[in-house]
Amino acid sequence: MTQTSTPAGPGATNPPPARPGRGFVPLLGAANFGAYLALLTPVLVGLSLKVTEIAGDDKATALGLVTGVGALFALFANPLIGRLSDRTTSRLGMRRPWILGGAVTGVAALALIGAAQSVWVVLVGWCLAQTAFNAVLAAANATIPDQVPERERGRASGVVGIGTPLAIVVGSWVVNLLDSSLARFLVPGALGGALAVLFALALRDRRLVQAPAGRLSAREFFGSFVFDPRVHPDFGWVWLGRFAMFFGYAGISAYLLFYLTDELDLSESRAVSVIALANTAAAVLMIASSLLGGVLSDRLGARKPFVALASAVMAVGLLLLAFAPGVATVVAAQAVIGLGFGAFMSVDMALATSVLPNPDEAAKDLGVLNIANALPQSIAPAVAPAVIAAGAHLPIGGYSTWYLLGAIVVFAGSACVFRVKAVK
Repeated sequence: MTQTSTPAGPGATNPPPARPGRGFVPLLGAANFGAYLALLTPVLVGLSLKVTEIAGDDKATALGLVTGVGALFALFANPLIGRLSDRTTSRLGMRRPWILGGAVTGVAALALIGAAQSVWVVLVGWCLAQTAFNAVLAAANATIPDQVPERERGRASGVVGIGTPLAIVVGSWVVNLLDSSLARFLVPGALGGALAVLFALALRDRRLVQAPAGRLSAREFFGSFVFDPRVHPDFGWVWLGRFAMFFGYAGISAYLLFYLTDELDLSESRAVSVIALANTAAAVLMIASSLLGGVLSDRLGARKPFVALASAVMAVGLLLLAFAPGVATVVAAQAVIGLGFGAFMSVDMALATSVLPNPDEAAKDLGVLNIANALPQSIAPAVAPAVIAAGAHLPIGGYSTWYLLGAIVVFAGSACVFRVKAVK
């Protein structure tokens, strides 16, 4: 089903969002869970195991290459596809074609990774998977400003936010239970794709009768990836705070397996089990804080205090992880990180949708915001080997130095939200 909408033009605005159907928010949460399950299961352990199997002693470098380049594709795919989605005049609607196409392509890409016998094939498959499932996320999450009234976006963002922790815990156990390299990628990918398709089929999508005048110019194309923080300073501060948060978070999962095996001397099988347990603890608190944070934020009509406190809590968790003397502290640290990250993701999305530069280009602007998610996932793997190598000469060790740097960046980012003026 589609809702007809007139195109935006000079002086024109889209009508205010109508109240969506009762199933909209749960299905949107399921689609986000599916997309993150497909993307995070490889990041948590799957890619680490795959490159270890293929690259051997060069595993750290190979992992950095695959995750770093893949994150670049995510960085560009989300805002660009968001921009194209804003201009889509398909009879299927504005968002639905991108959700369906991304789901099908993403499943095929993950199957390619599972069957790969070289790092280069893994790299190609991961770049395709990042592009495809970020298309799903860009189009699906644009339906929040499309259809949810602003006063109710905290609850909607909270439900969307629990998709990440659920994906983390389910993905951790999927990898732990499956022995086949192909199954470790194909199973979460197929489930994620199916949930995205389900949301797309049920979506009462908006439909543009006519695209905005003119073709997508080169200026508009490159404008898909940038905004002017002097004109939209509130959006700029939200972007910077999210960048800091994801820089700290990006370094946890990718190198946790190596941290446990290299610095805490665990076997690979034991390390995988510990990661599953730690991610379960993190997910439980992440789900609770995501739902509670969104509801309280709506009731109090405040966003900034929740975002700032959540960032500070996550920084404390990273400090615990950096100086963990054993497995119990690692699990506790992950739980604290989950508590902070869940609350952050639930309220930060609601905050962001209130300071978008142009409501008529919601998908594009949310895609620009997503650069703050994706860019750290490229930068972190690029700088991590140097930080870890330098930290190896320090008493705390290389991986501990890396997590300490993450804590510092996250704590600094918590101050950015207080520079936002238009939202409480």
